[in-house]
Amino acid sequence: MSFEIETFPNPAPERSYVITHICPEFTSVCPKTGQPDFAEIELSYIAEGKCIELKSLKLYYYSFRNEGIFYEAVTNRLLDELAAATSPRWMRVTGRFNVRGGIASVIVAETGPKPASVD
Repeated sequence: MSFEIETFPNPAPERSYVITHICPEFTSVCPKTGQPDFAEIELSYIAEGKCIELKSLKLYYYSFRNEGIFYEAVTNRLLDELAAATSPRWMRVTGRFNVRGGIASVIVAETGPKPASVD
């Protein structure tokens, strides 16, 4: 993991409830062109014992600002690192990348099967 993600104890571990955080200002760098890539990152998860602290999440996302990485790689890395930090019951990361060259991309990565309670 490139950045330490802070967590706090889940206040209701007996309940499966969905937590969703949306970051509309995610940026990384295209490894082919060196140009900035802009995206909205949506993180949804069902916590087990730990929840993600929001300031830490923001700083973690900001750590990608100067990193050259493809959309698919960054979305899967976010999932891997956030899931490793929290050990959730379930987690999904959706990257909605802005139009580049006339094409917008949406990349979705998730852990395990989607629970019935998640739309």
